[in-house]
Amino acid sequence: MINTSNTAKLAIGLSVLAAITLVTASVRARTSEMSDADWMTYNRNLQGDRYSPLKEITTANVKALKPIATFDTGEALAFETGPIVVDGTMYFTTYQTTYAVDAVTGQLKWRSYHPVNTAGEGSHRGVAYADGMVFRGFNDGHFVAMKVTDGSVVWEKVVADPAKGESLPMAPLAWDGKVFVGNAGSEFFGVTGRIYALDTRTGDQIWMFHTVPDSGPAGATWTNKSNTNPPTGAGLWTTFSLDPASGALYAATGNPGPDFTLALHPGDNLYANSILALDARSGTLLGYVQPIKHDYHDWDMDAAPAIIRTRGGRELAVAGAKDGLVYGIDRARIGEVVRKGFGGPSSSKFGLLGEGELPIQYQTAATRRLNVDVPLNDQQFTRFAPGQGGGMVWNGPAYHPELNLIYTAMVDWATSVKLAPVSTLTGQPGHPWLGTHDSNFGQQDPKSQWGGDLTALDADSGKIRWQLHTSTPLLGGVTATGDGLVFCGDLNGDFSAYDGRTGKQLWTHHIGQAMAAGVVSYQAGGRQHIAVAAGLKSQNWPVETGTARIVIYRLP
Repeated sequence: MINTSNTAKLAIGLSVLAAITLVTASVRARTSEMSDADWMTYNRNLQGDRYSPLKEITTANVKALKPIATFDTGEALAFETGPIVVDGTMYFTTYQTTYAVDAVTGQLKWRSYHPVNTAGEGSHRGVAYADGMVFRGFNDGHFVAMKVTDGSVVWEKVVADPAKGESLPMAPLAWDGKVFVGNAGSEFFGVTGRIYALDTRTGDQIWMFHTVPDSGPAGATWTNKSNTNPPTGAGLWTTFSLDPASGALYAATGNPGPDFTLALHPGDNLYANSILALDARSGTLLGYVQPIKHDYHDWDMDAAPAIIRTRGGRELAVAGAKDGLVYGIDRARIGEVVRKGFGGPSSSKFGLLGEGELPIQYQTAATRRLNVDVPLNDQQFTRFAPGQGGGMVWNGPAYHPELNLIYTAMVDWATSVKLAPVSTLTGQPGHPWLGTHDSNFGQQDPKSQWGGDLTALDADSGKIRWQLHTSTPLLGGVTATGDGLVFCGDLNGDFSAYDGRTGKQLWTHHIGQAMAAGVVSYQAGGRQHIAVAAGLKSQNWPVETGTARIVIYRLP
């Protein structure tokens, strides 16, 4: 379902075809000249594959890896940032502050502070980089562009309303003169998602897409909507990915609301729990898939898919989700519709009810799944896994092209939920809309029963090649590097390297701070470095708290 503002464009067949397929020489240069030395987006590149081709650190010498620098923010909060590194400078975020530090020494270059007075745990996931600026949102609804030289504000726009429960925790993505961002808030009454494309120079809106359309076939899939039960959900709270060859922007959307009460959101609820492919230049919907249907576990599609071409030649968007499954989504149709143009025969296949869903080539359980089809009720607790915070959370999969392996980090922590009687549920704007008996997210298993899974899957078949069960949930990013190494941290404060071929642990360093954020590999000063963001203070994750910090590693 396209937004109304694009309807006229669809009618101009040749013009739209030209607008979609035309990629200028300068854009080609910008997308192809990304240096192996840099980590330029939340998931390293536009395609979001979390793979660094650098090979100085190898499976043979990784045991010598040592911490060489630490930058401590002094802030105790939910540190979920995905650092980026460009030309030897690292940029990352906390709830109210944006930092730039030397990527070798950890020395502070600048910090920029934006006061936020709205409620929240203090989580934010990072910046986008383009045209000498970094971009980020704040949970007061403000979206800001800052100069990379000193952090001074270039422009500032308001694109979300915190009074309604909307926020901007995601790391945005920038490409072709546009920066893309969306609002979160799927847990709040009446809040639905919007994806924005803003001009990087001015902040002016270029297009906007509603993830829950007001009308049309997709809007009709919300079959029980009313003033007292408005469509709620499909928020955006994690970064996007983008295929520069087709100009397709891929977005993962959140759950419908109330989260756990299926009776109040029957129907397909498009486009909640979905992966959307939008034309990045116009905001037109090119295709979608809804891997999780009729969701009542708060199982978002919540991490950007990795846009890959496998060894077998498959064009896939590989996405993990909170349901513990890894989905290999065939994205070849997206290229076809772009090549043929919206006036061609493929156009009717996309965005129409019952048609156009992208095929799922495989789905693989990468962590424990328990009672996944058992209905919830208002008489007793129902225990299910992955739990409400389980499966893959905000960090997406990594893909190693030489090994043709997908790596996923998962949370294995069951939740028990008891519903409120439907007749007693009354929603209020600006308040959570969950459907549980106590208006909370359920009861988690004891900490003694939690765990995680690090899994390697064949990218063509989805078959598991190896899997390690860990003693804590794996919230942080998983990163693959050129010689076949895989890096990941855990909630015990252990940062480890594994042989990507076998899963054998080759090295570990006890940071002592829980890791729920990014791991990056980059070259600075002529040497390969690995850095990780550590520190987590959260009411959702019972871990020992400390101040948020960046730890940088290098060989002697």
